[in-house]
Amino acid sequence: MTEADRTVEQFVTARLGALFPEDAFLGEEHGGSSSGLFRWVIDPIDGTSNYARGRNRWCISLGLMHRNVPVAGIIEAPAIRESFTARKGKGAFLNGAPIKASTTDKMNEAMVEIGWSPYVPEGWYPEKMQALLHKGVMPRSLGSGALALADVACGRSDGYHEYVIFLWDVAAALVLLDEAGARVSPFLKMGGLTQRTTILACAPLVAATLSKTLGVTLD
Repeated sequence: MTEADRTVEQFVTARLGALFPEDAFLGEEHGGSSSGLFRWVIDPIDGTSNYARGRNRWCISLGLMHRNVPVAGIIEAPAIRESFTARKGKGAFLNGAPIKASTTDKMNEAMVEIGWSPYVPEGWYPEKMQALLHKGVMPRSLGSGALALADVACGRSDGYHEYVIFLWDVAAALVLLDEAGARVSPFLKMGGLTQRTTILACAPLVAATLSKTLGVTLD
């Protein structure tokens, strides 16, 4: 956590609180506040270690939920001048242009990212890496779960898997992925509203193979 994380979260929640005083909030740095039909979920800087070291792979992730269902999201990556936006039933966009998940259908051509976490049990990473390598996939990790999921939504990547991840990391991306036609594991049904939970997001034509390879059920 950096001072920038705290500052961004305080600024965004204060601004939204003034505009929508009846809405609830959930943030990575300061937890939840109040209750309401709508809830804003913010990760002020996703990819904090990248940000702190001067790398450009970080973003601000802001999702809006209605009765615990994601309905809108924005993932803002200022360092690379990219803004991902989505609204339920209205499509997903990158800098205003419509986006869709990739049409890759061969595993040896697929690009898959794996998220790193201190909560992973011993042996998990070698097992998953080996499984992907056997399918011809060269796994990678770039340090921002929200941007990794956005990459799946816009077709730059064909899959992202993280053993456990928090709601504030994925609230915005869940709308993006759904609107872009990607396949996603049932994060919310698996307890993601209240606890860190596994996630797998895939391009549709490699989804079944990735699901089986990584041992994660998709919706």
